[in-house]
Amino acid sequence: MENAATIALVNGRVLGDHGPREGLAVLVEGERIAAIVAQDDPRVASATSHDLGGHLLLPGFIDVQVNGGGGLLFNDAPTVDTLRGIAAAHRTFGTTGLLPTLITDTAEKMHAALDAVDAAIEQRVPGILGIHLEGPFLAPARKGIHDARLFRHPDADDLAMLAAKHRGRIMLTLAPEQVSTEVIRTLSEAGVIVVAGHTAADYATTRAALDAGICGFTHLYNAMTPLASREPGVVGAALDDPHSWCGLIVDGHHVHPASLRVAIAAKARGKCVLVTDAMPPVGSDDPSYTLNGQTIVARDGICQSEAGVLAGSALDMATGVRNLVEMVGLPLTEASRMASTYPAAWLGLGRTHGRLAAGYRADFAVLDDALVARETWIGGVVYPAH
Repeated sequence: MENAATIALVNGRVLGDHGPREGLAVLVEGERIAAIVAQDDPRVASATSHDLGGHLLLPGFIDVQVNGGGGLLFNDAPTVDTLRGIAAAHRTFGTTGLLPTLITDTAEKMHAALDAVDAAIEQRVPGILGIHLEGPFLAPARKGIHDARLFRHPDADDLAMLAAKHRGRIMLTLAPEQVSTEVIRTLSEAGVIVVAGHTAADYATTRAALDAGICGFTHLYNAMTPLASREPGVVGAALDDPHSWCGLIVDGHHVHPASLRVAIAAKARGKCVLVTDAMPPVGSDDPSYTLNGQTIVARDGICQSEAGVLAGSALDMATGVRNLVEMVGLPLTEASRMASTYPAAWLGLGRTHGRLAAGYRADFAVLDDALVARETWIGGVVYPAH
């Protein structure tokens, strides 16, 4: 790691709105970008130089759905040490900000997870932006790998826990048919980022939930009612709504590339967000882990139970960006935005994160021509990718 009063990132290709640009230097002071200037600017000569080796410089990736990494699962041990290990594993793939995700569990485990994230942010663990609680207010008919025995309806204690003051962002995935519009509105007005997922709702119920405060959809297409000719379902409501965000797992297994293109074309620009739904194998040599008493194994990039149920993914954000370019056919500029600018906006961090511009956080992903991460910068501190 290194740091200095002013650092000049030079000899890189800075990704702008119209593609990579050479001949620029990014000046970093503390945790922020001070300026982006020509490499012959006098300020570059007086700064500490950091050679990017001709690689691409992108805004750091922000992942709003990370169950685990580095052999660790957040549900297994919701502690600061677990968060530190998960964030470090994903940092090697260009991820500079994430929401550690607790899937359906007990109220006690939810309290522990919230406390751990608060403590991690207080201790300035690099990359922790808040928490994503995926459940337990979900639909048994669309449970996926979740333990339906732990599903329930929110009570007053749950609302108090979720609406309490926390240090980071709180995202909550719920099934709209399991939670009243009044509760959705209360949570949204309290600052919770309420999203729909693992739901068997119809279009009308989903539309009412959107009007009440739901602002997005967890892993679009997966674990929700599909779009059909006479019943648009949750997917139809998501694609029809111009304001909500949609998380997309771009690993080639969860969603067909054609379906990804349909969603990206249907949604307003800026509303499709790359997520990994990552599990412990990401950043680990061990392809297996235990979830809800079941052994899950990652084979050929697919995390499945013995019964063949998808259980998260083995995807990292750099690979997701590469898949958006190679598999889906997006320009690198748009793939990059789906991994940084758009999730920052979803989290309400669009004024400080997700862009290469003066005043923004010095959070960077440095990628080679194969779109493999080589360095990751968080708050002006550089970490080698490998």
